[in-house]
Amino acid sequence: MVNTCVAVIKSSYLSAVMSNVLYPPRQTPYFSSIPLLTISISIVFVLSFLLLSLSLSMASSSSSRNWLYDVFLSFRGGDVRVTFRSHFLKEFDRKLITAFRDNEIERSHSLWPDLEQAIKDSRIAVVVFSKNYASSSWCLNELLEIVNCNDKIIIPVFYGVDPSQVRYQIGDFGRIFEKTCKRQTEEVKNQWKKALTLVANMLGFDSAKWDDEAKMIEEIANDVLRKLLLTTSKDFDDFVGLEDHIANMSALLDLESKEVKMVGIWGSSGIGKTTIARALFNNLFRHFQVRKFIDRSFAYKSREIHSSANPDDHNMKLHLQESFLSEILRMPNIKIDDPTALEERLKYQKVLIIIDDLDDIMVLDTLVGQTQWFGYGSRIIVVTNDKHFLTAHGIDHIYEVSFPTDVHACQMLCQSAFKQNYAPEGFGDLVVDVVRHACSFPLGLNLLGKYLRGRNEEYWMDILPRLENGLRLDGKIEKILRISYDGLDSEDQEIFRHIACIFIHMKVTTIKSLLAESDVSFALENLADKSLIHVRQGYVVMHRSLQEMGRKIVRIQSIDNPGEREFLVDPNDIHDVLNACTVSFFFLKNLSFHDSIYKV
Repeated sequence: MVNTCVAVIKSSYLSAVMSNVLYPPRQTPYFSSIPLLTISISIVFVLSFLLLSLSLSMASSSSSRNWLYDVFLSFRGGDVRVTFRSHFLKEFDRKLITAFRDNEIERSHSLWPDLEQAIKDSRIAVVVFSKNYASSSWCLNELLEIVNCNDKIIIPVFYGVDPSQVRYQIGDFGRIFEKTCKRQTEEVKNQWKKALTLVANMLGFDSAKWDDEAKMIEEIANDVLRKLLLTTSKDFDDFVGLEDHIANMSALLDLESKEVKMVGIWGSSGIGKTTIARALFNNLFRHFQVRKFIDRSFAYKSREIHSSANPDDHNMKLHLQESFLSEILRMPNIKIDDPTALEERLKYQKVLIIIDDLDDIMVLDTLVGQTQWFGYGSRIIVVTNDKHFLTAHGIDHIYEVSFPTDVHACQMLCQSAFKQNYAPEGFGDLVVDVVRHACSFPLGLNLLGKYLRGRNEEYWMDILPRLENGLRLDGKIEKILRISYDGLDSEDQEIFRHIACIFIHMKVTTIKSLLAESDVSFALENLADKSLIHVRQGYVVMHRSLQEMGRKIVRIQSIDNPGEREFLVDPNDIHDVLNACTVSFFFLKNLSFHDSIYKV
């Protein structure tokens, strides 16, 4: 019992140290000294969320559908069909970009309905303005249809014509346009004029600024490819903030480069890494000759067959490669007896391989050992919650998936609770309060939103006190969060529990001095690599969901007898245990206790 009392005193003392480290004597917390600023920040946050919600409710989602074609090419056949268009489409084919071709229309079909449908089914419209473009009412009607499709990305190309002539319908282009308009009503003419002016004002490509037409065509194709990467399928509409993640990954992937690149996606369990990876695969797979999304179960099957083998077993690696080749080449029961066979099969292929939820570096070494195994332009994306796997394999381009901003967290809760990115009337402030008292953990917000779905405002208000007293983790959330914790060795798990209970927001140097007997530096690095903690400006921080999980692990060490636990963090438990102890004045006279133990 005496040992328990000493442990409680040590825990309380360290809690007091933690407070002094964060806010030394004579230095009151900055935010507490200026409550008006705090209130102002809260108001700004609420207003930002409400304004963004309003804009989202009014905006149409341009990425909410799946497209039949990547590109619709609008052009005047007599000017560019044999030259520019043929080279342009060839470059698209080389980059595996799907473009609509008007020669695909069956001869028995009416031409305009098929063209109109092809425009609607295309994600991007490339409009090639040439000298005689305006001589064709077909071209002008195509342009009008493109503009009227509000979900279309438009790229203008000025081929042998000055952009100002198109913009203002002047010069040779203007005279040809006026001649075409003689056969039309004034209303149609005005519609065409507005469409020409609108598109000509967009950022595009002017052939007069390029000495090499082939390079211009290649750059246009690269621009199309970049824009396609930023386009998400409707299957991922529910994932708030996905466009930002895709844009950040686009910069790392650098699809224009012919180099083979390996890129990592790293972050906490349940933060959305797999969704980001699947959205990337959905956007990119058409542009690669060979593509495969590998989840954890794929590698698990091979390891299950060779469960008694050591982790470096030659036959297990061969079986993994055989399964891999069978799937990506769509040839069942491939057999190989040499690990170099994988390289021989794929070194001339442009491949896209995504390895999701990686938990064994052997999988990396076996399936994507070196960049020279794959053809030019190949991309390998590895998803994991352990950064060490990436760095150990030489992957330097790593995208860290961070926790969402407050505004995005509110949108996530709304998406789950109301199936839209904004709060209905009367729920705006409640959404902000729930997020503020809960957490910004995407999986937690999703499950909490589903729990609150269909509930009235009174129920939302009633749940706030429960959230204020600490978020009770749903079993699904805890199971996912435990994956990284269970993968730690016992010493690292112990440091994790220390941080969750008493060292959170403490200086790294202070933690090292208090736990001098442990290899704290190594443990902190491991915890950071697994996204269980973050070190920011010399302080250790931990997400609230992970902190709650750590404290629950300690709590269940002895549910009925708190004195048997490793740490005590609940004021009531500390009070009860201290009341049950007989502690000498010698131990107590020079100790400072955290204020919270008196708030019983």
